[in-house]
Amino acid sequence: MELTAEIKEHLKGTAAALRGVQRRLFMARTVRLLGRAGQRRAERELGWNRVTIRKGMHELTTGIRCVDAFALRGRRRAEEHLPHLLDDIKAIVDGQCQTDPSFRTQRLYTRLTVATVRQQLIDHKGYTAEQLPTAETIRCKIHQLGYRLRKAQKCKPKKR
Repeated sequence: MELTAEIKEHLKGTAAALRGVQRRLFMARTVRLLGRAGQRRAERELGWNRVTIRKGMHELTTGIRCVDAFALRGRRRAEEHLPHLLDDIKAIVDGQCQTDPSFRTQRLYTRLTVATVRQQLIDHKGYTAEQLPTAETIRCKIHQLGYRLRKAQKCKPKKR
């Protein structure tokens, strides 16, 4: 079977429009039509991944659908990369925090900014700038630990 440029574009466009099991089954049926050495030919001429084609062939022959684990993918949390990060942040912030001056809430307020906490992690705890997450991530971690980044109130003068 001869693959013209028009047929190649049609097959690539159709495969790009489908997702998951439907895409793999389409690829497997196309490879079956290509005949002997169809996987290699589809890889070379259509740019399809042979592992995906094999998975589709397996699904086509057995009838068993492979589960896509998209939820298991993605970026890992900063604590997984740096296991002592939360302890180090807590050690830095604990020395600079105070409770609510009116004692109405249990919140802890800190006078440090996120940039200061990040710089102290680099200076005192031995992290490198490339190793640490962004300032926004550190802010989220500080909130998770129960601290609020607000200006700590000093004693208010009494009104006359």
